[in-house]
Amino acid sequence: MLADKYVKINYKSYEDFIENCKIHVPENFNFAFDVVDEIANISPDKKAMIWCNPEGQERVFTFNDIKRESNRATNFFKSLGVEKGDAVMLMLKRRYEYWFCTIALHKLGALVVPATHLLTVKDVEYRVKAADIKIIIAAADKRITDVIDGAKKNLPELQFVISVNGYADGWIEYSKEVENFPSIFERPSDSETTTVDDKFLLYFTSGTTGMPKMVCHDFSYPLGHIMTARFWQNLDDESLHLTVADTGWAKASWGKIYGQWLCGACIFTYDYERFHPKDLMEKIVKYGITSFCAPPTVYRHIIKEDFSKYDLSQLKYAETAGEPLNPEVFYQFKKRTGLEIKEGFGQTESVAFAATFPWINVKPGAIGKPSAGWDVDVVDEKNNPCSSGQEGRLIIRTSKQKPIGLFSGYYKDEVLTKNVWNNGIYDTGDVAYKDEDGYFWFIGRSDDVIKSSGYRIGPFEVESALMEHPCVLECAVTGVPDADRGAVVKASVILVKGYEPSTNLIKELQGYVKKVTAPYKYPRIIEFVKELPKTISGKVKRKEIREIK
Repeated sequence: MLADKYVKINYKSYEDFIENCKIHVPENFNFAFDVVDEIANISPDKKAMIWCNPEGQERVFTFNDIKRESNRATNFFKSLGVEKGDAVMLMLKRRYEYWFCTIALHKLGALVVPATHLLTVKDVEYRVKAADIKIIIAAADKRITDVIDGAKKNLPELQFVISVNGYADGWIEYSKEVENFPSIFERPSDSETTTVDDKFLLYFTSGTTGMPKMVCHDFSYPLGHIMTARFWQNLDDESLHLTVADTGWAKASWGKIYGQWLCGACIFTYDYERFHPKDLMEKIVKYGITSFCAPPTVYRHIIKEDFSKYDLSQLKYAETAGEPLNPEVFYQFKKRTGLEIKEGFGQTESVAFAATFPWINVKPGAIGKPSAGWDVDVVDEKNNPCSSGQEGRLIIRTSKQKPIGLFSGYYKDEVLTKNVWNNGIYDTGDVAYKDEDGYFWFIGRSDDVIKSSGYRIGPFEVESALMEHPCVLECAVTGVPDADRGAVVKASVILVKGYEPSTNLIKELQGYVKKVTAPYKYPRIIEFVKELPKTISGKVKRKEIREIK
């Protein structure tokens, strides 16, 4: 694996890892040339990605294929005038062309802006204007192209729209154009050469108020994902890794490209529209997936499947991120597979800065311990370290060094950046506590924590208690304003098939929560719902639930 060119790979203990793991970042590091093309030169036939879809189509790409196709794309984009620093937005779902285009744009030093395909006209207009986007490359899905066409009328700065996997009226068709360009592209020199401080990747991420924030990473960002892929996901040259994520979500950068290819792993991409646990399980068995990462929502559905139908003997590691994992889901998955789900924790603004690493035992519900090079702590309102078990703000200290993989700031917004990152402290906006063994426990986003009758109640603990009850498939806990208590706990619950909503079931769930957690945390309001509002990444939109009248 090429990761060993930038960091020592093997460690005897967590303490050895923390003390001696230091990532070397060359000044002109460019993931496209120094990783993808380098592997293609050394091992051209090494598998880089297996792609398939529910219709039975399958493609296998070697690193030489990725190099060749990205070179064609690079020459194509250059012919359109794309230069270093230009912003290009990709709305490609799980199409394999995402990897060709992304690597090509990295070679040109352009700013890659991945985006979900669920954007509205207003969303597209805001993103193009905010980030000065010159080109949009999108899947030729009529819903997507209609939205972009609707936005394009008000966007004179948008120079080109390019369709992938099909034709759209008035669009440039990617496949027909790119085949006309040469498959060789030499690494630029002089003024066109990128440095690690140049803008590399930009994600729009929703804040609690106002328009989405623009999270900007520099060219050192992929090297930070060595923490994610090697030391949390346990990947190496023999791994076949599946991360469940749409390319518009930062989790794709965590699990579908950078760290994985640095470790020499092959990426598995299942290009589906609607999630069906049975289909996913069949793909894991058929292709022999060795490492699997998915948000807790996916695991909650998977454990309802009949595992006797699936031979999962080749699956060696299971990981989760995006939201905390309920302990009950952890135990049920372990019971069925023998595998312990390892949690990783971070943000769009970072790589995995805490995780259950291979040298430490799993504590179900804990997010693990800090990554090497990351000074993570829980502090009070005066930035003093909290004692064990004391809840506080989850922060990252950066006065000694900026960790590799931490964002460079919010694009074009110094005020917003300074609001969360000043005096050598980056405030994640999360509430957590640290136990006596140094493990971190996530309580919730600061805006999600419920303050009731003087108590602070984290939604995750109540959700975990509810998830233990056999009738609960999914749930989300929020606070509802209350004149006497300030707020009361509300639970929105999706029932397992076979259970029906009733007053008696509400009382049963309330009583169950009182037994397994502190009585004051029980949900005074329970509503049964058919679905929960979620982001494309599977995170529950608690803010949206709170706004429902």
